[in-house]
Amino acid sequence: MTPVNNLNPRNLSLESLEKGINSLADIIAPSSVEIDFNFIRVGERFYKTFFVVGYPRFVSSNWLSPVIDFDHSLNISMFIYPTSSSDVLNDLRRKIAEMEASISSEVESGRSPDPKIEAALEDALGLQQELARGVERFFQFSLYITISADSLKDLDEAGKKLSSTLSSLLIVPKIATLQMEDGFKSSVPLGIDKLYITRNMDTTSLASTFPFTSAMLTQDKGVLYGINQQNGSLIIFDRFSLENANEVVLGKSGSGKSFLIKLEAMRQFMFGTEIIIIDPEGEYESLTKTLGGEYVAFTTSSPIKINPFDLSGLYEEGENELGLKILSLRGLLKIALGEMNAAQDAILDRALVETYKNKGITTDPATQKKEPPLMEDLYKTLSQIKDDSSHDLTLRLEKFIKGSLSGIFNQQSNFNIQNPLTIFSLKGLEGELMPIAMHIVLDFVWTRVRKDLKKRLLILDEAWYIMKYQDSASFVYGVAKRARKYYLALTTITQDVQDFLTTDYGKAILSNSSIQILLKQSPTEIDSIAKVFYFSLREKEYLLASGVGEGLFFAGLAHVGLKVVAAPFEKEIVTSNPEDLKKMQEEISQKTTEPPIVNQTKSV
Repeated sequence: MTPVNNLNPRNLSLESLEKGINSLADIIAPSSVEIDFNFIRVGERFYKTFFVVGYPRFVSSNWLSPVIDFDHSLNISMFIYPTSSSDVLNDLRRKIAEMEASISSEVESGRSPDPKIEAALEDALGLQQELARGVERFFQFSLYITISADSLKDLDEAGKKLSSTLSSLLIVPKIATLQMEDGFKSSVPLGIDKLYITRNMDTTSLASTFPFTSAMLTQDKGVLYGINQQNGSLIIFDRFSLENANEVVLGKSGSGKSFLIKLEAMRQFMFGTEIIIIDPEGEYESLTKTLGGEYVAFTTSSPIKINPFDLSGLYEEGENELGLKILSLRGLLKIALGEMNAAQDAILDRALVETYKNKGITTDPATQKKEPPLMEDLYKTLSQIKDDSSHDLTLRLEKFIKGSLSGIFNQQSNFNIQNPLTIFSLKGLEGELMPIAMHIVLDFVWTRVRKDLKKRLLILDEAWYIMKYQDSASFVYGVAKRARKYYLALTTITQDVQDFLTTDYGKAILSNSSIQILLKQSPTEIDSIAKVFYFSLREKEYLLASGVGEGLFFAGLAHVGLKVVAAPFEKEIVTSNPEDLKKMQEEISQKTTEPPIVNQTKSV
């Protein structure tokens, strides 16, 4: 080993500077450089250079991405030298003649030709034709990779992993033994090829080696979702640019779902998207206040009422508006009234049609702008049907008309979505009413969305409340399937992954969502998720070991590791972490209790 430089710039004295050691190179130079057979040490860091001597016969675009995304610090350098086509053609003729002669000699001797020579001859003949026609050009290509580490042990381990990765791509690497200094110089950004170990490449083969691309999801427009864990790039995406703008977010409790969704909602809001959120847990109140939105507390005592019998009043050719509304109401009433047999289901359907008819509303679009019926009108219609099944339905419905739940769903709507940020909070409702209220609000929003075309984002939080009922799940699926038609993006969030993925409608919603975000998962649910998404063992382990706000981001056919990031002011607005909230409250109270500063002046 050869020590090259033992000058430590930190120990430079004024005297040494006066003697001439005052150039910039002297000041920034490492304390020492040590060159060995298999490594080079610059300062306190060790380096090892590999050069490539063998390449796979067939490659696809982006075939070097496993090297670019290698989980270690690398210096990768490529050198490309154009060559004269006439010289290459002359060399090819000679090589082709040599290979043909070798094959003929093997055949005459009664031996089978070498398969490697046959493959090389086939490639050479094809390249000769393309070069002669001017379709391809010829180049000399060098590829060097330098890996670094803080110790020799780490350097050897990283080198073995790199060799394995290269071998998996059918690349043959060699260590630049006895040429480590030249290898290091060839891989630093000086543009100097000291090794000059080249391989012939045509234009097509050369084009497949770059640009240096990896799994990246960055667009020219859109909102920031987070950082790509593989290469540190930003995940900036415009969900409205995909075939549909729907999104599904799956993650266990505490995985950072609400934080991610609030961030996205705030950033979409800044770009002019109208935001509508159905919030079962009351988590979005601070976001609403900060952005000047409207917070609608949907409770038994709330003055704001929503009539589930509302119609959109719109006519679309080939679509039965009244029929679709009755289907939605049947799903709602099955949640509210419980299981029904075939006779009760038929009576309910007939009673709904009759209830609208009594208000003068039929399948004729002109009649559908009249005042819609109420839940009480359905109750009266059922009461007039003399049948045991009808009597049973009337008794079940009575608590919503005359009982403890009267007045909640039995008044005309007195609210319309006017604010560009509207949150429907269902926190004050009991467990029994939660899925009913979610269905009613979702239907109300869907009816309003269809009235005017506008860029909107509808967020359905804690979707498992409603997805466990087949009819409601069918309605959510219908919204997801038709949302694109009305410039609507539906975001479905759930922590109960099993209830979502074990139903046909849950899987259908997932397949109709162009973006899927999977945050940290529990061991009891990872297998079912892996089965749906065809995860590898490494991806399963990644989701199990992910931290808060970390997971996998799927957009179309591409997916990358995601880490959600927020600016400090954004974190203050969207955080729901009790520790962070308590800290902010303490800071606010401390500011309000501090004594005022009194300015005292002294007269002279």
